[in-house]
Formats: sequence, C-alpha cells, structure tokens
Amino acid sequence: MSQIDDLKLKFKRFTIIEKLIVINVVVFVSFYLLNTFAFLFNASSGFLMDWFVFPKDFNSFLTQPWSIITYAFLHSGFWHIASNMIILYFSGRYFITYLTGKRVLTVYFLGAIFGALLYMLSYNLFPAFSEVGDSVLLGASASVMAILIGTATYIPYMTVRLMFIGSIKFWWIAAFFVILDIVQIPAGNAGGHIAHLGGALFGYLYASQLKKGNDIGSWFEKLMDATVSLFTPRKKSPLKTVHKAKKPKNTTKKATSSTAKNPNQAQIDAILDKISKSGYDSLTKQEKDFLFKAGKD
Repeated sequence: MSQIDDLKLKFKRFTIIEKLIVINVVVFVSFYLLNTFAFLFNASSGFLMDWFVFPKDFNSFLTQPWSIITYAFLHSGFWHIASNMIILYFSGRYFITYLTGKRVLTVYFLGAIFGALLYMLSYNLFPAFSEVGDSVLLGASASVMAILIGTATYIPYMTVRLMFIGSIKFWWIAAFFVILDIVQIPAGNAGGHIAHLGGALFGYLYASQLKKGNDIGSWFEKLMDATVSLFTPRKKSPLKTVHKAKKPKNTTKKATSSTAKNPNQAQIDAILDKISKSGYDSLTKQEKDFLFKAGKD
C-alpha cells in the first residue's frame, strides 16, 4: 500500500469533525505555501483568495456566489485557525454524540450561510458601517459557533470539566462566547463578531426546533445527498434482468416510520432526558458507550 493510499484510509476513519479540521488545516497551509512561492517569484497571490472570501457588497457576491460557503474554510493567521479548530473539536465531540454526525455538515454550512447573510445585512443597514470601505469575511467562526450553540441548546445542563476551572454547565460556555462577541463589536472586527452571532442564532434555532421534533435542516441534507449523487459514478451491469412481482392482495401490517428509521431513538431520548435532569456524569458506563456508538451512526 502506498503512502497516499494509507493517508486516504486514515482520513476515511476520521470522524466528520476531524475531517473538517483536516480540510481547514490543508486549505490554510496551501494558501500560505502559495503566498511563499508568490513572494519568491515577486508575484501577487492575493487575487486568488479574493475569489473565495465573502464580500459585504451584494453585487460583488453575485459574481462569486460560492463564497458564502468557501469563506468558512479560510483563515487570516495561525491563532485564527487554531482557536476555531480547538472549539470545533471540543464542541463537535458532544455534537456527534447527541445529535449524530450526519447533522454536522448541515449545521456547519448553514451556520456559515446565516453568519454571512447577517454580516452583509448589518454592513448595508447600520449607519455605523456606512463609511466602511472594502470589507470581506473569512473564517470558520460562524460555523463553529453554530455547532457550539446548537450543542449547548440541545444539552444545556450537561456538565463538562475544564482545566483550571472544574465542572461547568455547557450553556455557561456558550453564553460566555455569545456575550464576548456582542461586547467586542464596537472594539474591532465588527463584521466577524456579527457573523459569529449569525452562526450562533442558527445553531440555537436548529437545536431548539430539533428538540420539538422539527428538523429545519433536512432540506439541506437532501440537497447535499442529491449533489453528491450527481458526481458518484454508477456501475452498469452488462446483463439486464427484469422481474415483475404481483402485489399482495392484503397488506395488514405496516411498520411505523419512527421504528423503521431508528429503533434506538426511544433509548436515546431517555438517556438525553436523564442528562438534562441530572447531568452527563449521572450516566452509567453502558449508557455512555451506547450514546457514543449512536453518535457515529
């Protein structure tokens, strides 16, 4: 097995959160390597990133509509990407456990979209930004905030243990970051903090509706599945067999949709109720293992 095949195998074994972190890091390193080569050959490389950052002007956005997604994989410096990836890893582990890994991409991408739209609206509506010249948005912070706040909304009273602090409820951590973004808007990087709040708003709406049984991101999941299927090659068999079966006259038993989709959902809901009342530490080892396995499905 070649080194490339070995790397591909390792990547496939990663969780969706770890894959997102790897993609963000690879993009970050790639752009910095490009900047280095551009410097050595006395060339400009900024024009390339300009095509992927999100602009505040609507007309500029129409010329690069993909930027509403691509900006969430770009970062301006080491601390920028490091802080985002640390929070993504921390909150993403709990997200996968309680909301399953399949929903991660939905919240990541829709959080980025909400953050970008709130940023654009704010910079075109509020008088405070009327004198601002060119301004662009980049970074995964809106997506990360969507995952963090979504997790905190879904399991607000679960306690986590932080170094040098001790046990603390999850919603306290989320509230700290939201308040930090609000108070820092006048201090600088206003557009970035506003985008963070947009991502946080979507995370809250998504998780609160999910607790009521409404998946407001299901349409996006279907869109992603349809898009992936377009680029997935289909194997054609050289032989074609046609079979026609008669429909049975009497069909008396029908499986309920909830049981067919997820027979373990009732057990998952019971464990989540226990966490909301008594905290994560009240779970038995078997219950913790069950949630961890369910989160990977």
